[in-house]
Amino acid sequence: MVYRIVQASLLTLLLASASLAGCLQTDSGNSDEQGDTFVIAFSVKDDYTNVDENPQRLADFLSLELNMSVSVYPVDSDGAALQALRFGNADIALMDAGSAWIGWQQYGLEALAADQNSDGRTYYNAHAVVLNDSDIAAAYLDDDPSTDPYAVMEGATSCHTGWLKSAGMLIPMGFLIGSGYAEVVGDQGDIESLRSTIVNFFSEEASIPDSGTPYYSYSGAVKCLSEGVGDVAFVKDSTLATFCGNGTDSAAEAWCLPESRYIMLPSYGVAPSHPVMYNPAKSDAATMTQVQDALVAMQSTEEGQDILEAVLNTPALSATNATLHLGPYGELIDGVPGITSYFNSKYEIVE
Repeated sequence: MVYRIVQASLLTLLLASASLAGCLQTDSGNSDEQGDTFVIAFSVKDDYTNVDENPQRLADFLSLELNMSVSVYPVDSDGAALQALRFGNADIALMDAGSAWIGWQQYGLEALAADQNSDGRTYYNAHAVVLNDSDIAAAYLDDDPSTDPYAVMEGATSCHTGWLKSAGMLIPMGFLIGSGYAEVVGDQGDIESLRSTIVNFFSEEASIPDSGTPYYSYSGAVKCLSEGVGDVAFVKDSTLATFCGNGTDSAAEAWCLPESRYIMLPSYGVAPSHPVMYNPAKSDAATMTQVQDALVAMQSTEEGQDILEAVLNTPALSATNATLHLGPYGELIDGVPGITSYFNSKYEIVE
């Protein structure tokens, strides 16, 4: 933690003063100890057209809650935020799950809170979706434990949301590799080996779309499945309801099939939300507990709720730790070839 503390030996001063004057007059309104400073690493814009989005609002709010000076440490990437925590230039930082996992694994960083989705969860489930007349669906629906839908996926054509997307690629491939269905093809330390692994297990026609192309993102993966381009789509739990559901909050896309045509297999993994990370080696545990309590309680006040939505883009924060929030995700993606090198490069982590 970033502290500026001027210490004086009060006992020595008291004894010396008593011996000279026999009495010491003190002023309880003054202190020889300067106030502590708490620092938040945050990606800061050069200019805020909407002042409500300025992270200084979060700093000012926490300053009142913690009764200490709170400042913002500007960073331009999650990698810079990791290094700020690592070297003690900042006390906390909000970042995405991938960078948080790297910080936890490589630098011993910890999580104290995580932002919530609109439904209150701090994660979403990853799923495979197939059509109800497929061999994969039959293997899942036949109540026969000897027929494995994931084994039947071998040789099928997969629809991914994009290259190295969490629910659309990293989590399902981590599951398939870790469970022994798919074998890594190529250098275990090279992220490009993942592409070879995908086409080797599925097919040469696997859909790994680029941004802006018809089958990119969650909607694109289901569209790929719906139009018969692929046999299985890798998406998250809300994808079907969002794009092909009949609920009041969604309108089915023109390419959607009737909802009954889609079969969603059980989830094999979760993608965690953005956590608030800190460095236990450079932190005071009692202060971090205060910070955690203050962050979680923000949703209970009008000002705190407004800051959550405008600055942090979340309805609330939940208390957590790295093992609970990042552990299951890390176990899945750890087997993906070259994943650590990829994250180091993505988050601009330089030793």
